[in-house]
Amino acid sequence: MTRHVAQRHGDPANLAGLDAYAARIEALARELGLEFAPVEFELVPDSFMAEIAIYGLPVRMRHWSFGVRYIHQLVHQKMGNSHMFEVMFPGDPCHAYMAEHNSVAENTLVTAHVLGHADFASRNALFRRFGAMAGQHILEQSAARAQRLEAALQRHGQEQVEAVLDAALALEQHVDIHAELHRPPYAAASAPAGAAGKQDDARVDDPFARRYRRLPGEAAALAAHEAARTRLAQRPLVPPQAEYDLLWFIAQYGPELADWERDIFLAVREESFYFYPVYACQIMNEGWASYWHARLLREAHFLPPALYLSAIKSHSDVVRPYAGEHQQALAVNPYHLGFCMWEHIIEREGLARARQICRDDDDCSFIRNYLDGELADRLGLFVHESRLDGETRLSSRDLPAIREAILAPKYNYGAPCVAVTLLNDDGSLVLRHDHQRDGRGLDLERAEQVLAYIARVWRRPVTLHTADFRGTPRVLRSKSDGIPEPPAPTAPSTTPTVPPVQR
Repeated sequence: MTRHVAQRHGDPANLAGLDAYAARIEALARELGLEFAPVEFELVPDSFMAEIAIYGLPVRMRHWSFGVRYIHQLVHQKMGNSHMFEVMFPGDPCHAYMAEHNSVAENTLVTAHVLGHADFASRNALFRRFGAMAGQHILEQSAARAQRLEAALQRHGQEQVEAVLDAALALEQHVDIHAELHRPPYAAASAPAGAAGKQDDARVDDPFARRYRRLPGEAAALAAHEAARTRLAQRPLVPPQAEYDLLWFIAQYGPELADWERDIFLAVREESFYFYPVYACQIMNEGWASYWHARLLREAHFLPPALYLSAIKSHSDVVRPYAGEHQQALAVNPYHLGFCMWEHIIEREGLARARQICRDDDDCSFIRNYLDGELADRLGLFVHESRLDGETRLSSRDLPAIREAILAPKYNYGAPCVAVTLLNDDGSLVLRHDHQRDGRGLDLERAEQVLAYIARVWRRPVTLHTADFRGTPRVLRSKSDGIPEPPAPTAPSTTPTVPPVQR
């Protein structure tokens, strides 16, 4: 396998040592049965690592929200809640960026960790399916999209382009992960008249119906009814069923979207498809990579003892359940949970069975099927609730409650279940939030802002049926009285809630 460790800054002697260790770790990984596409490593400055973490990609479309996220990331780093050793992108080849401030020991661990990620991506069915749809060259594709966006900025101005990006990025998690990335518009075949039409035809010769049609005004009403039936037959209902892929629907059916605007929506959607497996398998993936970096370091007898001890210290920092000197955490560290679960599975069922699980599962099935009571007790897992007055209390140690508390934020890509239910004849759009399905209401202020973003690109009225945090039904309607204030930024869809320890 051809590998590249490119140097931007740093000590050449350290770089040469890392390259030598990396080659031997790669050979050991293959001896132990890891399978992976070529991996290209690159040492980059801390600032570049932070940009990758915020934008999600080395080169991506520019938008104000990424700048706000960048500030948040810097705050976390200054507080000691975030230490980024690497960022890895699955593909063929895979791309891995390592922080240049890392020691040789840390980057030796990172090399082993990345090979574990690459092995997971090559085995897992979700990664393979979405990788086949979104392509294996995400960095090049993203750079090309960014270049097209820059051209649009030059032609149409920042305000107009940013309005489209506001809407697209506000909806970046609203894709239908069960559908194909490249899907055609709805079938345009004429709909049958249906049972009601057949019943009307059957009543034509009924004596009462004939007398009824002769009543004053009934002839006009009948003509209007027939015209409506004809119109429905010629124009099937759009969408034919609830459509949860909001990015796709707006790109396909936006009544006045220009081609460059549709391109932005489709670009954001394609990137969401690429990142979905990273989100859906985060605990499995980070745990698998952590298991393999620990095992590779343990069996890499060629590593000097001092380097090995330093690398294992970094491993302990990564997979510890809590941050700093704390002895308890109110958030699950996915590295710690995943690492402990894989060790538990391999110890009980063997490596061959673990590889089957790696292939077939995502975090939902992984947690529900393999987080057992013994492991939950050993890890000290519990469910807590926070009151409005700031008090936090333990609410349950019940295993099903623990499982669901871990998985609840991951449901539906972390987004509320909102679907397009009707495109009216006048072009107005009806959205419905299935709050019973996702078990939560919406922040109505934020929902109104996102609705305004959608209306600006849809250029017709938009209505959202939802519920507030109490579950009370609410109907929100878009306004046309100016540009809304930007909503407060949220974490990127590819980055989960910050755990006590973040790599």
